Amino acid sequence: MRRREERGNSSKHALAGTRVLVGRARHQAGALSSELRRLGATVIEIPFIEIRKPRSFKALDSALKNVGDYQWLILTSANGADAMWARLRKLQLTNKALRHLCIAAIGPATKKAVERHGVDVDVVPKEYVAESVVQSLCERVKGKRVLLVRAKVARDVIPNELRKAGAQVDVVEAYETVVPKSSRARLKRALNNPQRRPEVVTFTSSSTVRNFVELLGAPGRKLNGILMASIGPITSATLQELGLRVDIAAKEFSIPGLVEAIRRSRVEPCIQ
Repeated sequence: MRRREERGNSSKHALAGTRVLVGRARHQAGALSSELRRLGATVIEIPFIEIRKPRSFKALDSALKNVGDYQWLILTSANGADAMWARLRKLQLTNKALRHLCIAAIGPATKKAVERHGVDVDVVPKEYVAESVVQSLCERVKGKRVLLVRAKVARDVIPNELRKAGAQVDVVEAYETVVPKSSRARLKRALNNPQRRPEVVTFTSSSTVRNFVELLGAPGRKLNGILMASIGPITSATLQELGLRVDIAAKEFSIPGLVEAIRRSRVEPCIQ
């Protein structure tokens, strides 16, 4: 019985003494940080990304006013979902305007965000990446008109591939991501301070990777001994593209999956 309890306690505090840098946007860091702290990690929050309103909501507002013309709505992030519903309220539109739509969401966080606004999701791809969405939707959207709500800067895999499949896709921007300038000095201090230097850095999107590199400048020796933890294959590809390693990769492309991968890397270091 004691051995079982010891294993349980070991798992519960698997990240005790481990410093983990969380680079999510400030308002989104809570879930990842709390899960890491629950396992005993010391969390350092320095946002690599800041969410802002786009310069204009004209395209999004026009699409929402004419949402009856669409058969499908695709949302690629919780930020996009929240921004879209904020515009719906601004335009004095209710969920009734969306009842006819089939809705696809990338990832559990996006699904939860949509459901939080009182609307059901019809399709969630098995893997939370653009390519999986395309595979899930190609046959369904053929000949249909699709509204894709996303960030200002995003990959074009979904619209391009769905158009090839015969869908008419309108892409509208609901928000944009920028580099938080105040994070540059904070990141430098954390990396140069032995008492705060992280052992793991988390990346939850390609944007967090690109912004991290921009904040850091040339990585060089600054990252020696620090593990890079990626939430999914697209994020991993961006890390590699920019010359960074992928030391830890989530098997389930979600926040819980990322936390589990970090936990396993500390408990079972040979798996990486």
